[in-house]
Amino acid sequence: MDFDYSDKVKQLRDKLTAFMDAYVYPAEQDYFAHIAPESRRWTIPPIMEELKQKARAEGLWNLFLPDSEYGAGLSNLEYAPLAEIMGRSVIGAEVFNCNAPDTGNMEVLVRYGTEAQKKTWLEPLLEGKIRSGFAMTEPDVASSDATNIQCAITREGDEYVINGRKWWTSGAMDPRCKILILMGKTNPEADIHHQQSMILVPMDTAGVKVLRPLHVFGDDDAPHGHAEILFENVRVPVENILLGEGRGFEIAQGRLGPGRIHHCMRLIGVAQRALEAMCVRAEDRVAFGKPLSAQGSVREDIARSRCEIEQARLLTLKAADKMDKAGNKAARDLIAMIKIVAPKMAQNVIDRAIQIHGGGGVCQDFFLARAFAYARTLRLADGPDQVHMAALAKQVLREYAPAKDILLKNMLLSVWRKA
Repeated sequence: MDFDYSDKVKQLRDKLTAFMDAYVYPAEQDYFAHIAPESRRWTIPPIMEELKQKARAEGLWNLFLPDSEYGAGLSNLEYAPLAEIMGRSVIGAEVFNCNAPDTGNMEVLVRYGTEAQKKTWLEPLLEGKIRSGFAMTEPDVASSDATNIQCAITREGDEYVINGRKWWTSGAMDPRCKILILMGKTNPEADIHHQQSMILVPMDTAGVKVLRPLHVFGDDDAPHGHAEILFENVRVPVENILLGEGRGFEIAQGRLGPGRIHHCMRLIGVAQRALEAMCVRAEDRVAFGKPLSAQGSVREDIARSRCEIEQARLLTLKAADKMDKAGNKAARDLIAMIKIVAPKMAQNVIDRAIQIHGGGGVCQDFFLARAFAYARTLRLADGPDQVHMAALAKQVLREYAPAKDILLKNMLLSVWRKA
């Protein structure tokens, strides 16, 4: 399948690549040096705000939004190669205001928010003035099955009262995080997919207690972070409900489809950068009298990585194309495939790059250790591998099992008739 991009997308791709080369990669060391001291762990490196101002001035801003009123008006397929470029750096997406969970939260507000909700929360998010968090996962239940969610959202007059505990609330540790989108249970008596709702919860609401940042492989992921939060008798106005009671799953499906494309393309970007670093390292380092690149096993790792990256890229672009042409529901099999394939692919490629970098690959002098943690985490985020494989297998069985029965019956009849 050939994907031919418009001149607009090609120009954006060239501008993004040049911006990343000129500003983002050189800023990585400054960014992480700023947050290295304990006293500055949860402060925002000044370099990030400088980069955001530059990006916005160059028109490289909110590229993820397909609604041209708020974003660049690009389709999923058009945005995909841009997400890949941003994903080459772990700080890249935020520079262009295209980082999770803000992207998904902004898409929710664009699609499902009231005018008042958009005015209060969407506009400052679009401007990059504030950040947001997404509170869905819970520590006491298997949240890979979202019907298990227990956080209670109870209506009392003109307010909803929220009680529950959430963790892996991405973005909530960021000092700029002002609003959460929370998924909880409004009606335990409804059918299983209409018990849940999503609601807006300002971070400064009484009863919202951030308990701790959760570490990813020993790293607190500052200054973004993932929080464990206790909600104790948190009261918000009824106007904060999104779309209406019982619509949580509907919103989640609208939110997660494009988000998975974004995640997968960013993973492809970081895997591509790891491959390039692998090649440079293999050519530069000499062991036992010859460059590492002369070793057969190293060449095999490079070749295999190139194949796997291209396979994942084409599959993800195909999924984006089908979403654009037929909708998220029609593309659900491809969306499941890319979420299974891309994180594992990135993890494998980065691991090979780490091996070729030796001890340097696991330390802070290279981007690979952070990239590996990022890729491994995304095998859980937006649903673990097993959930996507189970859903995909069901679709495949529905598609082929009836045909197999007919073929088998015809084959048996043919054998019997010959006998």
